[in-house]
Amino acid sequence: MTDPGPDGTAVAPDESRYVKGRRSPRETVIRPAPRFPHLDLRELWQYRELLWRLAWRDIAVRYKQTSIGVLWAILQPFLTMVVFTLVFGRFADFPSNGVPYPIFTYSALLPWTYFATSVALSSGSLVSNRALVTKVYFPRVLLPLAGVVVPIVDFMLALIVLLGMMAWFDVWPSLAIVLSPLFLFMAFVSALGVALFLSAVNVRYRDVPYAIPFLMQIWLYVSGVVYAITSLPEKWQWVLALNPMTAVISGFQWGFLGTAAPDLGKTLVSVAAAGGFFVVGLWYFRRSEPRFADTI
Repeated sequence: MTDPGPDGTAVAPDESRYVKGRRSPRETVIRPAPRFPHLDLRELWQYRELLWRLAWRDIAVRYKQTSIGVLWAILQPFLTMVVFTLVFGRFADFPSNGVPYPIFTYSALLPWTYFATSVALSSGSLVSNRALVTKVYFPRVLLPLAGVVVPIVDFMLALIVLLGMMAWFDVWPSLAIVLSPLFLFMAFVSALGVALFLSAVNVRYRDVPYAIPFLMQIWLYVSGVVYAITSLPEKWQWVLALNPMTAVISGFQWGFLGTAAPDLGKTLVSVAAAGGFFVVGLWYFRRSEPRFADTI
């Protein structure tokens, strides 16, 4: 069999294209995702444009047809700070690590609000994108990952208010502010781990959206948002170190407000807990992934 050449003459075909087992460079092979905790970073990089499109879509939908738009990102932690200051700062007189209570609780609310919002958005990401999950191939982990990326915009907007409060209360950051991104990355990893687990559970059990507000409400009070963790007995500080958000909040305040440095041992426990959340969440997500299209 011959192929026509550029000038119309018959030429021999390239037999290498028909060698058994040899694939075309443009051919894509889809294999089942391994069920052990595995994150294919190369594949995620190939689908990075889809990740940004999913994130931008969620940002646009989040504030679509709202009267004050992105100001909600500032009002939510600010008004919560006002209520906490009146209830816990003035009436209950909770400790605040030697800084004014309003700025103490607001600086704690920033990473906490990011974490809670990420979990809430990501937990329903698979169900809300049912059409994509059942009809098109792409790394399913992109959906909860996009839900964790979106609240970063809210965090950056609310951070501007924190800087203004620091100037108002004459509170200045310490040199440890350069470590703040590491603590925020810990919040990112923790939120992604919890989101992977809950999003997979939500495919099978639709109780998750009802349970998350209750879970986040309890989690807030064991994260050091309304009181200083260092004011608790030592044994309870070690217990609460199993909650990664305690180290995230303490480390963030250490950098921005110049409070006491978090204990290294307890911080390492929180880092290990954040890693554990991520590994368990990814393991359960991968284990459940083959059944998403059939169950959803």
